[in-house]
Amino acid sequence: MTDPATGTAFDDPETLRKRALAALLTARERTALLTSCVEDAELTAQHSTLMSPLVWDLAHIGNQEEQWLLRAVAGRAAMRPEIDGLYDAFEHPRAERPSLPLLPPAEARTYAAEVRGRALDVLETTAFQGHGDRLTEAGFVFGMVAQHEQQHDETMLITHQLRKGPVALTAPDPVPAHAFTGPAEVLVPGGPFTMGTSTEPWALDNERPAHARLVPPFWIDTTPVTNEAYQAFIADGGYEDPRWWDPQGWSHIRAHSIGAPLFWRRDGGQWLRRRFGATEVVPPNEPVLHVSWYEADAYARWAGRRLPSEAEWEKAARHDPETGRSTRYPWGDADPTPEHANLGQRHLRPAPAGSYPEGQSPLGVRQLIGDVWEWTSSELLPYPGFGAFPYKEYSEVFFGSEHKVLRGGSFAVDAVACRGTFRNWDYPVRRQIFSGFRTARDAHPDGD
Repeated sequence: MTDPATGTAFDDPETLRKRALAALLTARERTALLTSCVEDAELTAQHSTLMSPLVWDLAHIGNQEEQWLLRAVAGRAAMRPEIDGLYDAFEHPRAERPSLPLLPPAEARTYAAEVRGRALDVLETTAFQGHGDRLTEAGFVFGMVAQHEQQHDETMLITHQLRKGPVALTAPDPVPAHAFTGPAEVLVPGGPFTMGTSTEPWALDNERPAHARLVPPFWIDTTPVTNEAYQAFIADGGYEDPRWWDPQGWSHIRAHSIGAPLFWRRDGGQWLRRRFGATEVVPPNEPVLHVSWYEADAYARWAGRRLPSEAEWEKAARHDPETGRSTRYPWGDADPTPEHANLGQRHLRPAPAGSYPEGQSPLGVRQLIGDVWEWTSSELLPYPGFGAFPYKEYSEVFFGSEHKVLRGGSFAVDAVACRGTFRNWDYPVRRQIFSGFRTARDAHPDGD
C-alpha cells in the first residue's frame, strides 16, 4: 500500500500484525502502571468531577476491546453484557460514574485480562487484507483499540495529576537541552498543500480524507510558548485586562478567579506548580502547560499575534516546500523515536523549548509532535468528503462550534495515537489537559 499524498509505502499484513501486537502490549503495560501505583481506594475515588474514577477507565478499556475485537471482528457472544451500559461514555457523564455499580478493582483487572487473552487469539487469526472488511483491512480495528487504550491512559495520567496526595508516579526528566538560539519564528510559504490522509492505515475518521488546502503565507513560532514568556503576560496584567480576552473567556476567568495556569501558585517572588504530587519552581524554559484555549488566545493577542489555524499548524508540521509533499511527521515518514519527540510517558513533563532538533520540520519548526498539545484557532469540523467510521460517536457528534482543535500530542501521548494528521479537541475552558500553544502572525505581501 502506498499513500499517494506522501509516497509512503506501508507495511505488509504480517508486519502490521506485529505492530498491532506491540501497540496492544505497550498500551496494556502502561494501563497496568497507572492502575497499580496507588491503593484500590484511590482507584475507586473520584479525584475531580471532570474525570472518571480510575477503575472506570480500566474496565471501560476492557469493554471496548471486547465489543470491537471479540464481538465485532470474531463474532463471539458478549462476556458481560450487563455491564455495557455502565461503561458507555455517552450514557453516563463523568460526574455521575462514581455512583454506578462499577466492577471493583480486582474484578475489573480480571475482566480486562480475560478480554485481552481472547483478543490476542483473534489477532493471530484475522486476515488483514483482501476480504473487503474495512474494520480489519490493514489491521485498522486493532490499531483503533490500541489508540483508544492509550487515549484513556492519557486521561488516567490527567487524573493522577489532579489527585491530591504523595507522589505515585516517577520518570526521568528529559535530557537537558542546550539553550535554543535559533530564530523565534519561521516563515511558512503560501500555497496549497495536502491536508489529512486517505491511506494512513490506522488514521481515524476525522483525519480523512486527504484534500488540497490553500494556505496564505504566515509566520509561526519556532517553539511552543514558554513559562517565562507566559509569566511576562501575567506580570503585565494580562489576566486583568479585558482587551486581550474573548468575551466568554473574560467572563469565565472572572467568575472562577483564574489568574495563572492551572496548578500554579505564587510564593513570594516566584511561581510554584504542583506536578504529580510534588511541588517545584516553574521551569522558565519549558513550554507552558495546563492553559485553556481562552488563555492561549489572550496571550497571543497580548503579544500582537494570534493562534495558528489547524490548517496552518498542519502545513508547518507536514509540508516540505522542496518536494511539495506532505510527510507523515515533521521529520519525514519514519515512525517516531526518542530522538524525534517527547512521547509515551517516558518523561512526566515537557522538554525544554528548542529540544529535539532531529524532530524539526523542513522549515526548522521544533516540537510540533509531543511535549504539549497545541491549541489552534479552529473549531472541530469535518473535512470535505468526511464519512463516519466505524461509529458516529467517535467524531461526528463533536463537530461544531463548541470544541477547539488541539494538535501535535504531548509527553502523555503514545506514538500510536499521535501523527501529523491526528486531531484532538476539547472545550475552550479546559485546563486539566496537557495543553500549551504556539503563536502565529500573517505574512505581509512585501515578504515581512
